[in-house]
Amino acid sequence: MPAVRLSPALKTLKPSATLAAAAKAKALKAQGVTVYDFTLGEPDFTTPEHIQQAAMAAMKAGHTHYTAAGGIVELKQAVCRYYEREYGLKFDSPQVLISNGAKHSIHNVITTLCGPGDEVIIPTPYWVSYSELVALTGATPVLVPTTEASGFVMSAEQFAAAVTPYTRLLMLNSPCNPTGTAYSAAQLEAIARVAVEKKVPVLADEIYEKLIYTGSQFRCFASFGKDVADLTILVSGVSKAYAMTGWRIGWTVGPAEIIKAMDNLQSQETSNPCSISQYAAIAALDGPQESVEAMRVEFEKRRNYVMGRLEAMRSKYGITFAQPGGAFYAFFNVSASFGKNLGGGKVVHNATEFCTALLEQAHVALVTGDAFGAPGYVRLSFATSLDILETGLNRIEAFLAGV
Repeated sequence: MPAVRLSPALKTLKPSATLAAAAKAKALKAQGVTVYDFTLGEPDFTTPEHIQQAAMAAMKAGHTHYTAAGGIVELKQAVCRYYEREYGLKFDSPQVLISNGAKHSIHNVITTLCGPGDEVIIPTPYWVSYSELVALTGATPVLVPTTEASGFVMSAEQFAAAVTPYTRLLMLNSPCNPTGTAYSAAQLEAIARVAVEKKVPVLADEIYEKLIYTGSQFRCFASFGKDVADLTILVSGVSKAYAMTGWRIGWTVGPAEIIKAMDNLQSQETSNPCSISQYAAIAALDGPQESVEAMRVEFEKRRNYVMGRLEAMRSKYGITFAQPGGAFYAFFNVSASFGKNLGGGKVVHNATEFCTALLEQAHVALVTGDAFGAPGYVRLSFATSLDILETGLNRIEAFLAGV
């Protein structure tokens, strides 16, 4: 039997660090251990009832067959209504592509626009899949480091300095996973002006757009004028705002020529997104929005609790962090604990070792910042109950104290 040969691109492809961390936690749970799992960016709420009812109605109406590869017109029109209602932006259906979640949308954009020899600018810390999806196309991720002191914001000057004749795309995520950074309107507009001047398309990943907390703001990147909109490819979806992660509906909105090329790609790749989920997404966008605000308010309570606990650990254990303005993540620096005796007498030397030891000794699961391009940091998702957060943070504190 001839030896199996893997694709060169796949040989270097790393698995998703967030899913890998969740898998380790699940393996420990399978052994009967109670694990406080803060790895996945998934709302712990149930999909609102009116959305569930719309899905059942769609099934009973017979909407259980293939749809157009790029999604049904009715959902594309709902997306267009959403952007006009929320941001005063007018789009037409040919500018919208419905995909199997926002991650699929991002993959489609990168695959459509990038290839060998191209460069893609990515501010760090960044979501784990960005650099891997870029590398799959043969393009090169150009990582632009941001600092905790700046609130993990890439400046317009940093962006301009990173642009070369090979730059094909900027990937910008606000609010950001893993940091929770929500760029201000002024910061975004400065970046937008550089994009126009340098003629660099911008993939604006806005999946956390509805999760914004007091003192921060959200501004859709395409809203800074037609010249900016012409260079912007918006990516979002229903997963985070409507607690619909498993329904797998994301979308891309942008120039019709790019959307058409992406539609062609998707037709060969996956065919259509789930037909029933598409009808549910229409109900999410067009239906009552009170549940979105109710979930946001609850997330803000959790954010405030977690920040208070981390602040108390700052002076005791040297933890540092920037306040997250959106999403549902706390991203904090634990490097002050490296080389010291932690829980169970463990000594760690980097964030990956820290997360492994924390899981083994305290049964708390976090994601290492090494996977996000931020050595020394860890990510905690507070998309879970206050009771679980309290117990988990108690265990983290005990671990740091060497107990």
